Amino acid sequence: MLKVLLNNITSRAFCALLVFSSVSSPLYAQEGEQNLPITNSPLSEYPIDSAQAWLTKMSKASQSLNYSSTFVLLKPGVDSQPYLWRHGVTDEGVEMEELNLLNGAGKKALRVGDKVSYFEPNFPPYSLLSATVNGPFPSQFFRHPEKLFVGYDFVMVGRSRISGRAAQQIRIISKDKTRYGLNVWLDQETGLLLKMNMFNLKNQLMEQIQVTGLKVTEQPDPFFSKIEPGMLPEVVNVEQNKKTNSPWEIAYLPVGMNLVKRELRRLSITSEVVEYVMLSDGLVDVSVYIQENVKPKLAGNMVGSNQTDTLFNIQNGPLNITIIGKIPVATASAIATSIKRQS
Repeated sequence: MLKVLLNNITSRAFCALLVFSSVSSPLYAQEGEQNLPITNSPLSEYPIDSAQAWLTKMSKASQSLNYSSTFVLLKPGVDSQPYLWRHGVTDEGVEMEELNLLNGAGKKALRVGDKVSYFEPNFPPYSLLSATVNGPFPSQFFRHPEKLFVGYDFVMVGRSRISGRAAQQIRIISKDKTRYGLNVWLDQETGLLLKMNMFNLKNQLMEQIQVTGLKVTEQPDPFFSKIEPGMLPEVVNVEQNKKTNSPWEIAYLPVGMNLVKRELRRLSITSEVVEYVMLSDGLVDVSVYIQENVKPKLAGNMVGSNQTDTLFNIQNGPLNITIIGKIPVATASAIATSIKRQS
């Protein structure tokens, strides 16, 4: 099951990552352009110069400003991946977003409101209903950073210079040491993200996103004026069997992590039905696949990796469990071994 499942899952996950790996914009304003201040102040319950206030400022800026950004995704042993990210807001308040992978044949995602359209080589274009685009950035990090406050500690490190711009550095650390940490640098003027480093529990760098250019303008990029919403691909209706009364419970979850989705899924290659559970703490999404009544096929645990993602499989009694996510192997093992029949 593991080999087929991982091939099936990681291929789709890899495509999704590539689709949203495109945030780009020139760092230096050209004639007639200006960097605009944030009009919304941080949430009043946080001190104005706290990490929480900075993240709130980043969230509001990423959703309300017109900007273009270019960035590069770097992972050990993998070619760098350059992206273009454009965001605009119409006079009616409708958000528009483009994420474009600049290398290779090209993969692009385009969002208008709550409709996201994906364009990939060798695949017909399609659309999904979503308020976020899949990509290298955790979506909740921009939309709802307050969800991180339960499971992570925040440390104001100091100010530095990133891509020619003054930036505030913030270190994000898992409270129970069960997840990887982040260093983020936010633009001092606008609050937009300039750099993000992911590091493991030994403080070793695992992944880096480096913004190479950022441009904030008064009006949306002219690119968005050429979009005809009626010409975008139709929304794909994904039929999935919901499972509300699962006999299995996950007894252990890291601090701040919650169960956000539970359903039955049929694997496209084998047609086998598995129970799918998504866990999230706002920064990390973890996929759990549970298959019952499977004869043991493994002598022990099987551990693999897809770049920075851990792929963990275990035979736990009558269950074959696979866990995929950007978490340490020990955390994946703790989640998998805690799954038991509900009393």
